[in-house]
Amino acid sequence: MIRKAVIPAAGFGTRMLPAAKAVPKELLPVLDKPTIQYVVEECVAAGITHICLIVSPDKPALQQHFAPAEALEARLREAGKESLLSSVTLLRERAKIDVVQQTEQLGLGHAVLCAREWVGDEPFACLLGDTIFSGSVTPTTELVRQFQSAGTSVIGLERVAPERVSRYGIVDGNWIKPNLLDIKRLIEKPATARLPLAIAARYALSPGIFDCLERTPRGKGGEIQLTDAINRLTESQPVHGLVVTGRRHDIGNPTDWLITNLLFARRDARLWSAIQFALRADDTEARIG
Repeated sequence: MIRKAVIPAAGFGTRMLPAAKAVPKELLPVLDKPTIQYVVEECVAAGITHICLIVSPDKPALQQHFAPAEALEARLREAGKESLLSSVTLLRERAKIDVVQQTEQLGLGHAVLCAREWVGDEPFACLLGDTIFSGSVTPTTELVRQFQSAGTSVIGLERVAPERVSRYGIVDGNWIKPNLLDIKRLIEKPATARLPLAIAARYALSPGIFDCLERTPRGKGGEIQLTDAINRLTESQPVHGLVVTGRRHDIGNPTDWLITNLLFARRDARLWSAIQFALRADDTEARIG
């Protein structure tokens, strides 16, 4: 059983500067919730009960979001507005949320390695904190089910257009059955790919990944790459890739963040109507002006 999840969220968020200078990009909202809360909710929906946030010591706001705020909660109770924070308090009741600090920014692989002692000798899910999904079943639920069925590490995948493979980490391997791949290697941002399957920011990993991370030298930019460590893992045990059914939404740059907000707003007929009205009003003013 997978009962633990690691969420790396200690990056500088340079593509979202200056918005992410003081506020971690994972706390930027999608509608009325910070992005990181959607990720934690995805963990809980998959039956995970212990969650570890990998954070920077310079930005304590991530852990503060999930910590009790006694004065604020008391004021909301007095005003009969407890529902405003009910989604956060419910998460605290359903999962234990811990924090591990990444004191040096040495890449995603290093961030995962920081959780070694916290994870211990058991499998775990790994979810990137700046990516969320929409769909009837979360990718973490799908990966946990696949891990528990086969007992092997499994990486979430998404199909991308061939001309876009150079933007992603890409996998290669052999199909086991529809949507399930036996991965032979992972390649960071190749010019072309035999299979246009991108790594989709979600993983279910065996604890063997930690030994691989320990042996992985620093690569581009002096960082320890998780993909390099997973390539090492494939040398000693099977690693599968599962094409997830949900739609991926990134918030790592202003354009993707805005698109994600609009797509989520479109789900709410009342909210979408208000947005369309505002856009039409601006268009009318522009024509008059």
